[in-house]
Amino acid sequence: MALPPPLGELPPDYTPPARCAAPQILTGSLKAPLWLRAYFQGLLFSLGCGIQRHCGKVLFLGLLALGALALGLRVAIIETDLEQLWVEVGSRVSQELHYTKEKLGEEAAYTSQMLIQTARQEGENVLTPEALGLHLQAALAASKVQVSLYGKSWDLNKICYKSGVPLIENGMIERMIEKLFPCVILTPLDCFWEGAKLQGGSAYLPGRPDIQWTNLDPKQLLEELGPFASLEGFRELLDKAQAPNVTQELSGGCHGFSHKFMHWQEELLLGGMARDPQGQLLRAEALQSTFLLMSPRQLYEHFRGDYQTHDISWSEEQASTVLQAWQRRFVQLAQEALPENASQQVHAFSSTTLDDILHAFSEVSAARVVGGYLLMLAYACVTMLRWDCAQSQGAVGLAGVLLVALAVASGLGLCALLGIAFNAATTQVLPFLALGIGVDDIFLLAHAFTEAPPGTPLQERTGECLQRTGTSVTLTSINNMVAFFMAALVPIPALRAFSLQAAVVVGCNFAAVMLVFPAILSLDLHRRHCQRLDVLCCFSSPCSARVIQILPQELADRTVPVGIAHLTATVQAFAHCEASSQHVVTILPPQAHLVPPPSDPLGSELFSPGGSTRDLLGQEEVTRQKVACKSLSCARWNLAHFARYQFAPLLLQSHAKAVVLVLFGSLLGLSLYGTTLVQDGLVLTDVVPQGTKEHAFLSAQLRYFSLYEVALVTQGGFDYAHSQRALFDLHQRFSSLKAVLPPPATQAPRTWLHYYRNWLQGIQAAFDQDWASGHITHHSYRNGSEDGALAYKLLIQTGDAQEPLDFSQLTTRKLVDKEGLIPPELFYMGLTVWVSSDPLGLAASQANFYPPPPEWLHDKYDTTGENLRIPAAQPLEFAQFPFLLRGLQKTADFVEAIEGARAACTEAGRAGVRAYPSGSPFLFWEQYLGLRRCFLLAVCILLVCTFLVCALLLLNPWTAGLIVLVLAMMTVELFGIMGFLGIKLSAIPVVILVASVGIGVEFTVHVALGFLTTQGSRNLRAARALEHTFAPVTDGAVSTLLGLLMLAGSNFDFIVRYFFMVLTVLTLLGLLHGLALLPVLLSVLGPPPEVIQMYKENPEVLSPPTPRAGELRWGVSPTLPQSFARVTTSMTVAFHPPPLPGAYTHPASDEPTWSPAATPAANGSSNLTSRAPCSTTE
Repeated sequence: MALPPPLGELPPDYTPPARCAAPQILTGSLKAPLWLRAYFQGLLFSLGCGIQRHCGKVLFLGLLALGALALGLRVAIIETDLEQLWVEVGSRVSQELHYTKEKLGEEAAYTSQMLIQTARQEGENVLTPEALGLHLQAALAASKVQVSLYGKSWDLNKICYKSGVPLIENGMIERMIEKLFPCVILTPLDCFWEGAKLQGGSAYLPGRPDIQWTNLDPKQLLEELGPFASLEGFRELLDKAQAPNVTQELSGGCHGFSHKFMHWQEELLLGGMARDPQGQLLRAEALQSTFLLMSPRQLYEHFRGDYQTHDISWSEEQASTVLQAWQRRFVQLAQEALPENASQQVHAFSSTTLDDILHAFSEVSAARVVGGYLLMLAYACVTMLRWDCAQSQGAVGLAGVLLVALAVASGLGLCALLGIAFNAATTQVLPFLALGIGVDDIFLLAHAFTEAPPGTPLQERTGECLQRTGTSVTLTSINNMVAFFMAALVPIPALRAFSLQAAVVVGCNFAAVMLVFPAILSLDLHRRHCQRLDVLCCFSSPCSARVIQILPQELADRTVPVGIAHLTATVQAFAHCEASSQHVVTILPPQAHLVPPPSDPLGSELFSPGGSTRDLLGQEEVTRQKVACKSLSCARWNLAHFARYQFAPLLLQSHAKAVVLVLFGSLLGLSLYGTTLVQDGLVLTDVVPQGTKEHAFLSAQLRYFSLYEVALVTQGGFDYAHSQRALFDLHQRFSSLKAVLPPPATQAPRTWLHYYRNWLQGIQAAFDQDWASGHITHHSYRNGSEDGALAYKLLIQTGDAQEPLDFSQLTTRKLVDKEGLIPPELFYMGLTVWVSSDPLGLAASQANFYPPPPEWLHDKYDTTGENLRIPAAQPLEFAQFPFLLRGLQKTADFVEAIEGARAACTEAGRAGVRAYPSGSPFLFWEQYLGLRRCFLLAVCILLVCTFLVCALLLLNPWTAGLIVLVLAMMTVELFGIMGFLGIKLSAIPVVILVASVGIGVEFTVHVALGFLTTQGSRNLRAARALEHTFAPVTDGAVSTLLGLLMLAGSNFDFIVRYFFMVLTVLTLLGLLHGLALLPVLLSVLGPPPEVIQMYKENPEVLSPPTPRAGELRWGVSPTLPQSFARVTTSMTVAFHPPPLPGAYTHPASDEPTWSPAATPAANGSSNLTSRAPCSTTE
């Protein structure tokens, strides 16, 4: 007898032989859907056969393609810029950001480094001399930080932000003043003389010690510098600056070095304040000091061309490196400034600290990734191992997990090649989520591969497997991709990138599972055919006695024994391998007997001739040489056995169905209540790991100093000079918002327009006084004051290029009219003078004009015509009013403030003023204005798409509707459980909620498809669907949980709460709905079967012969309709060694085909001998 051809060497012209399908009657309306599905499954069958025929080539090319795509990870870019991560491209906020950067550049005016001091004992008062002394100690340590880079030493005085440095013509004096000019530090120490100790500036004059702020006498300095330069403008500046008054109390806030412009309000310095009924400050629980540094762009511009950096190729990148190094050292020294046994504790934070947190958050944890994949490898291997080496698939499990890992890497590499930036969600979550989802299909195909129907030729095993499972895998993968693509509708770039990357990874997983994994199954089938050990495939499987089940055969047209639903013939056989002939010789004794069918809780209707997904081959009891040998119960038990004999019979009882429906209805109702508990929001403390110093600072800041700097930006496109009243109204409307911190009653509003108008009124008053005293006349202003001379020059301006000066206007016009408005013809010329003459006022206003007004130096003693002409500033295209928002604790507070600010800008737009609000609340909280609407829209669209996809592939809208119903319930229940768990709704949970629809398909579509393609009553079909899908669905859920388990070990509580907990709840909900609720719904509301198996009527059935005494009576069972009957037969044979399931039978075999008539019980024949080829190992 010829040996069967090896699996890898099938002839190229091989075509699968036609099968004899059982007679079927198609229900009328389902003919087209069934034909279409059959056509699709035929394509899958051909694909599988082709893969099996060329399995080695397919595996090599597939791994090569996936590996090539994985190399794209080398060009991956990890995005950590908050604006790039959270601001929607093309949105209103994005357009406003683009406008701001277009006018001002990429960087802000300054960066803030903060110190917060609190008592170690919560609630203790910090307004004590001891506490202030400790705060001074920490602030001094931070202010003395120095770092050495590029051969230079960088201290606070070199890199700090200095507000309002005056312009001085004498270069030497200007450099000295610049060194001495104080840094902007907002601190409660400014209420005392000790605040001057934080200023590190110093200057040198011959014959005296270095000048510092702790020994500075402003009047004496003016006298010593007077001979070298005109310092009248600087005299006014120093008159405004006074040494801190030691008697000044903290109540009401503190002043910086400029009393007029630098007033630090209480809310900026003190936290947790308590007041008496009269409003007097009694106590506080926190102190805060803020050090302002230049931005990298400013630092670069400041030292560009300077003698200190001429030898180091100074660049903006180097400036950024200097600032980052200084900030890290600042945080370190400030946190170490106080001893551990001190009564106070200091929390330090800088902008670099936040960047470091985001970088750490975005780094891939190699240990967790390796640990997660090793855990999955172990689970897959252990789950697929069998006692019988011929049934074992441990190597398949290992190869499948490694294949999914490669597919995940290739998908991420493809995303990198497509230019999709990575972020924290990609690096921290996606590898584990994709692993859990991808392995689900691996388990499904591996289980299905062991369930090949009886008589399936070896050449068709892979094609038959894809034919049965390809539809389910395609359906789940397409739904997952659609779900993640729909999640990309969430208008957050970070999560849009995550969703697109997840969709691409799912697509790569799908390609690997459908094309490469079948090749692995084909190679494993070759191993089993050659009787090699699992995993250790180089070794042959030892021969051992096995009991296998020869699957039942139909009786075709033969008659049926009356009253017997199942006929089982048990035959004792002995086999041995003859070394000389290389054949297996099987000897069958003549005796045989009928045994009763196995006990089946669902009755004969559920008894299935096929094995389940994990059945070990064997019977409960066989006889060999009259010795009973029972298999171990632990070897027989598996998930499919449990589903068939315990779970399905219990679940499909009437009272159990009622309990299931009531319980899930209660869960849905409770979840609906839970949805009302879900609050919007995501705070930075959720992202930072708990127990760290950064988390302690952010918690203290959120509790005590919930202040946010914002700005009201006015754009170009309207005439500022003629819209002053509208600008004042806009400021007033914005200032009246509930969240805006009002300025002190004694201080003017902190806006450039108010400062500009007040300055003009001040110089007008000086001019009027000089005019009245005769110090200024029509033709001379040299005897007047500096301010009077400035007003003189402004009053004679006409704005006419031909006649620029008109001295008659000195007494006929005012710089500010009675209504408080600046004459439009003087507006831009006066702006030039104000910007050049009042640097402190300009800096305090934070106007950030664009285009910037031209520089203009005033010299009272220069009376030439050029000095009298004042160049007008260009029309403004950008200016801003600064504000402080307070009391923003909850997301609802942010939303209320944002809506109020937007309404104020909309109202100003009706008056012709184009404006928009700017600041972190508008960047990161504006998403909540339409987040719920976006979420609801995405879920609804996705459910519709899921219905269409399921209806298209299943070709059964009824079943698709039930699937969508269950998915909708899962989404609502997950949303409600989030409310009970205290998880707030932000863009991240929205992505998971939207993706839950696609992930939930993994748990439902397999059961629904199994129900749709089986025969019998609804209960029977639901039971069969559970039997064949319970194991792979459960394995898929466990694999997903194992993939997510690594997220539980993340250092970031955010990952644990918002990803691990939510996805774990989703997986458990999917398992319960897919294996409990959906089968019940299908058994009650499921669609009718697509096919009904019928047996042809036979004359012998209608006219059965009369049985003789002692014989079985054959005929029609009285319990079945006369038109057909269901009959199964089986034969149990003991082989040594065991043939493999679905073992190849060569067509040229001359063995007689077994038939019921050939059984010993029927013909009483003597010993029979059968021959089969003895497999040889390679």
